[in-house]
Amino acid sequence: MFAVPSIIYVAHLKNILDQPNLRTVHESLTPRLGGVAVFAGFTSALTIFGDLGNGVQQLLAGCIILFFIGLKDDLVTISAFKKFVVQLLATGIVMFMANIRITSFQGVFGIETLPIGMSYAFTFLVIIGVTNAINLIDGLDGLAGTIVTIIAATLGWYFYQFGGEKFGNYAMVSLCLVGGLLGFLRYNFHKATIFMGDTGSLVCGFIISILTIQFIEMRAVDSAPSVALGILFIPLFDTLRVSFIRVMKGMSPFAPDKNHIHHRILAMGFRQMSTVLLLGFINAIVILFVLSFSDWGNLYLLSALLAFSLVLSLFLGVYKARGAQTIAS
Repeated sequence: MFAVPSIIYVAHLKNILDQPNLRTVHESLTPRLGGVAVFAGFTSALTIFGDLGNGVQQLLAGCIILFFIGLKDDLVTISAFKKFVVQLLATGIVMFMANIRITSFQGVFGIETLPIGMSYAFTFLVIIGVTNAINLIDGLDGLAGTIVTIIAATLGWYFYQFGGEKFGNYAMVSLCLVGGLLGFLRYNFHKATIFMGDTGSLVCGFIISILTIQFIEMRAVDSAPSVALGILFIPLFDTLRVSFIRVMKGMSPFAPDKNHIHHRILAMGFRQMSTVLLLGFINAIVILFVLSFSDWGNLYLLSALLAFSLVLSLFLGVYKARGAQTIAS
């Protein structure tokens, strides 16, 4: 909270501001270095009060690497390939130095323990996928911060309750991330005076990906893999949906557009704050659902999540089609 005003002042002084364009929702020049404050709050609190064992030290190392590449991207813009290489390095640190990986599907598709090679490959996809899903959801004032806060608080509670000696210190990781985000959100809700930027979204996404993997490995609830998908519902749904739409149109899945879920809800007439609260509410409801019915088993939970995703996608698509017809008429 104390860092953000100084960052805003320096950003305006040095003209380090985000320019509005066809894809953005904001209409004025705004600093995008809020991730610096989130990272400062998170790392300082964690290193002072947290236990850095059980892979947390390697998690911090990965965060530091991603912080600097995100900072460079916010200042001068770098290629997606360079960002991917750095994400690969950060992922390698936690996988190979801390042995943080998904070792079992816990019965999903009838698969239990994974072969070592498949374990590393799938863990890599999870970390890269979740990191970039959080990065992509950062499109409205307060949206990414709100969604990540809900996810981190949920995972942190389970680490606190069931973590024990092996996973208990990840409750402090979650708590420090929530604290860093709450201090930042004070200035990020509409109309935001600062944005998270890649500096914050890459770091937040990376932390959430590691927390998710450890949550699955902790097996504190039945059907942990499916529950984890539910906890991450909004970022994963949005990323998979827009990627599918782009591919169906013959475009690259990484091509920018205005098809994200928050763009569609804004088009319905919702204001920015209402959209953020609605998406946060949807994510919270899905979390309550998967946690309440975790004893259904992975197959039924996955089927329920898929059914809800299809209904939501159809609703967004039908509304868009009706909106286009109304404009044409």
